[in-house]
Amino acid sequence: MDRLEVITTHIDWFLERKDSVLVAIDGKCTSGKTTLSQKLAKHYDCNVMHMDDFFLRPEQRTAERFSQVGGNVDYERFQAEVLTPLLSGNPFSYRPFDCKTFSLSEAIAVTPKKLNIIEGSYAMHPHFGDPYDLKILLTVDPETQRQRIGERPAHLQERFLTQWIPMENQYLEGFCISQKADLIL
Repeated sequence: MDRLEVITTHIDWFLERKDSVLVAIDGKCTSGKTTLSQKLAKHYDCNVMHMDDFFLRPEQRTAERFSQVGGNVDYERFQAEVLTPLLSGNPFSYRPFDCKTFSLSEAIAVTPKKLNIIEGSYAMHPHFGDPYDLKILLTVDPETQRQRIGERPAHLQERFLTQWIPMENQYLEGFCISQKADLIL
């Protein structure tokens, strides 16, 4: 059974038993979170919301915030704009952070579906409690991760290696995310 089959088997189990299913896909950068969520979106009629849409706004980028384990994401705004309304089952909208303009983009309207997926590093941040039916953690070995970072835009590679990856590792280890995951792939 391949990775996608393992995951769809678990999701199908929940879909057969629940009116709505919420899945988290968390893990290290370059581990395949976005690719997996795209495959699941093709397989199911589902919503996919990305934690990358909740990068910190300029005024939040303080030394104090960056010193927090898991502080590299606007988890408060994600909770208020996505998670709380999603769990209520009512339509909502949120404004993704645009990394090119360092501002919030136009609102995206979302109508909750039977399956909703939250994809990205920090998706299982303890600030959210335990709202997920299925928690998936994707891993990647350091050598493969470094190779994949080398395929990203050159101007971002150094930040991945010196800032973002260490912060993700601190989050994953500090909050024992692997112990919270239902599936580790």
